[in-house]
Amino acid sequence: MRILVMGGTLFLGRHIVEAALKSGHDVTIFNRGRQAPSLFAEIERLSGDRDSDLSALAGRQFDAVIDPSAYTPEHIHLVLSALKAPPEHYTFISSISVYRSFPPGTRYDEDADVLQGNDGYGALKARTEAAIQSAMPGRVAILRPGLIVGPYDPTGRFTYWIRRIAAGGHVLAPGRRERPIQFIDARDVAKWCLQMAEGKASTVLNAVGPASTLTMEQFLIRCEEVSQSGARLAWLADEQVLEAGIEGWTELPLWIAESDTEAGGIFHADNSRALSCGLPFMPLTQTIQDTLQWVRETGGEKANPLQVETLRRPKEQATLARFGL
Repeated sequence: MRILVMGGTLFLGRHIVEAALKSGHDVTIFNRGRQAPSLFAEIERLSGDRDSDLSALAGRQFDAVIDPSAYTPEHIHLVLSALKAPPEHYTFISSISVYRSFPPGTRYDEDADVLQGNDGYGALKARTEAAIQSAMPGRVAILRPGLIVGPYDPTGRFTYWIRRIAAGGHVLAPGRRERPIQFIDARDVAKWCLQMAEGKASTVLNAVGPASTLTMEQFLIRCEEVSQSGARLAWLADEQVLEAGIEGWTELPLWIAESDTEAGGIFHADNSRALSCGLPFMPLTQTIQDTLQWVRETGGEKANPLQVETLRRPKEQATLARFGL
């Protein structure tokens, strides 16, 4: 297939291009040319700005578009207006952030209410979903991932835990040991995007890890086993972490207080429909090993502007000391 990937050189898009090339597809990427300009020198690279200049796409035609970078309906309209004709299929990577809320302990599937209006990331993603479905009815696959992890991750969220456990010592471990968590390897999402495009799927699916089968304790222990750092987990209850003024999801990725009325149930996404449509999962150990190797080889690209401000060691250790750990 002739596939257009919007972006293609940062994180998920990079994995999509790698998977598409491995499968023998003819790939073109469109981006601003600022990120890894020498990457994928063997394929067609078109330069422009999806907010203002898509002239490089004028008159072009593709069998499929895979789009991990659209955030507004206008992004969709501009792409389709620039092309000679709409593609046969469009895969749009949305987000579970489109859902209205995540009440504590409540399982949710693709039929859950989505945000309305145009205020904020989640609401705009929901409007973008509607825009592409309206423009190409019956020819769109919408995938809603939660936290995407693995090599090339520019945010530092997942890599925080990889780095911290590998550094050893007493590690602040938040919340219940048995609390379920969900994330998905970018390479699994990438493979699945291609499956959606190749099969011309028309669907909306949660692209998330298995619900209630991986706990925070299991994840952190696996990180220690992979790194062999001898790190020791020091568990604090949700209330203690909140009392210490530590921000969930940013300072401590993969943690939000379970009592949070808006987001306490974020890790209860139902992925049964996705599994029935072939959503793949690579072994957790492989995800951790590959991410740790990437961090050690590259430093995890610390200077990336998308990186969040995660918990610093002095604050972590002061918090543990405060509670006698």
